[in-house]
Amino acid sequence: MKEKHFLLSSIGERTTIACSHDPNPVINHLQSTPCRREFFSWVNTGLAGAALAVLLREDRPLHAASVSGVSEDLLPHFPAVAKRVVHIVLSGGLSHVDSFDYKPKLTRHHGQSISDTEGLEVFFGKVGLLRQSDWEFRRCGDSGLWISNLFPHLSRAADELTVIRSMVAETPNHMPATFQQNTGFPIGGFPVLGSWISYGLGSESDELPAYVVIPDVRGLAAGGSANWTNGFLPAQHQGVPIRSRGIPIDDLAPGRPIPAASEQASREYLATLNEKHLAARADSDPLAARIHSYELAAKMQLAVPLVANLEQESAATHQLYGLNHADTEDFGRSCLLARRLLERGVRFVQIISGGAFGTPRINWDGHEDNQRNHSREAIRVDKPMAGLIMDLRRRGMLDDTLVLCTTEFGRTPFTQSDKDVLGKGRDHNQYAFSVWMAGAGLQRGLAYGVTDELGLKAVENPVPWSDFHATVLHLLGIDHMRLTFYHNGIRRRITNVGGNVIGGILI
Repeated sequence: MKEKHFLLSSIGERTTIACSHDPNPVINHLQSTPCRREFFSWVNTGLAGAALAVLLREDRPLHAASVSGVSEDLLPHFPAVAKRVVHIVLSGGLSHVDSFDYKPKLTRHHGQSISDTEGLEVFFGKVGLLRQSDWEFRRCGDSGLWISNLFPHLSRAADELTVIRSMVAETPNHMPATFQQNTGFPIGGFPVLGSWISYGLGSESDELPAYVVIPDVRGLAAGGSANWTNGFLPAQHQGVPIRSRGIPIDDLAPGRPIPAASEQASREYLATLNEKHLAARADSDPLAARIHSYELAAKMQLAVPLVANLEQESAATHQLYGLNHADTEDFGRSCLLARRLLERGVRFVQIISGGAFGTPRINWDGHEDNQRNHSREAIRVDKPMAGLIMDLRRRGMLDDTLVLCTTEFGRTPFTQSDKDVLGKGRDHNQYAFSVWMAGAGLQRGLAYGVTDELGLKAVENPVPWSDFHATVLHLLGIDHMRLTFYHNGIRRRITNVGGNVIGGILI
């Protein structure tokens, strides 16, 4: 009988597979070609077989019908202008009237009462006197985009920015508003944007996940891992958190040496148990996802230490991102790590600025003293964000990369205090807030949408999260109405029953 050889480049060795009529065939380098049943058994359970399966499916288009619950569409649905996304989240509520939405009338009426509060829902129920911005606004760049000196470095990149000043949310409560920012729904249990994109497009790398999250080094934002949940999508689309300082991911390497024979025996035994488990269960997604995660983890053992080694970057790059200053080093490392992940094929990187809502607040929640709060948070992120945009531009990546910077809601133009008191803090405002975008397919140096004279409510081109998410997917070549998953009797999508692409910001 002739031998059959399979060259597995990912493993780097030539493997021979035996076939016999014995129910437990031995795999070695001397025996003959496998029969069909034994070959597929080997593919299902063997480490080399897993590698072969990866090689066979590499570089093919994702056919949605091959995944349970997906609509029968080939993705992307049309030519994409963006290949990848980096999403900066300012957790806690950035004040738009202190950053990107200039309101001179607010300055003229500083210290006065707001005239119309009918139907106004304020989180803490205290409507104090109107307060002007604590930062000076000026026109920036050739575009003349209004940006305050809260962000002096970012203002130098004004001609790269697309600012949406008329965002609206459904709730002034942090947790449901954050859910809606990430998932399109103000309740938990739904997949986040990064998971939808991972599900639709996958990763360009077989060594790194499609969706990576870089949390704030000071702690996780409220909700923890719920901020990067896959929801009801297959478990492999959950975000993978990576630290920008210290050990990137726990347990990538064994804590002690393991003899090769013991390792091989353990893998073979585990493969046997997994095969029995999968054969006995119709719904095997949790185990299949776990197997996939272990396969990916094996590759990440080599890839992650390399991508997280920021010392490979030049001194000039470190300076660009602010790694040489204590105030900006932490977030600068996150932004630089994000760029390195994008270069290596990660599809969606999310960087979070802000931790949990405790005392003191380590996020953008400026209830007590908005000027003090925002000054502290902005100095951490301003230079790194600007550095990321400039670095992507000089490397030729910005034209096919989408940069997003969002917050769950804005802040009130009046202070959070008694009606006749001019306080220092601002309450939550879901009626109007600002986000910015940059990169692929966008009109640069543009401000879209208008709020009223005080910045309390969006009055022209209000943009709900469903429109924002639809636009992001559109730039990635995805029709938001066709990226669906059948769950509990409903074909779900991130835009629910709404969503319109914001044509006014596109090239």
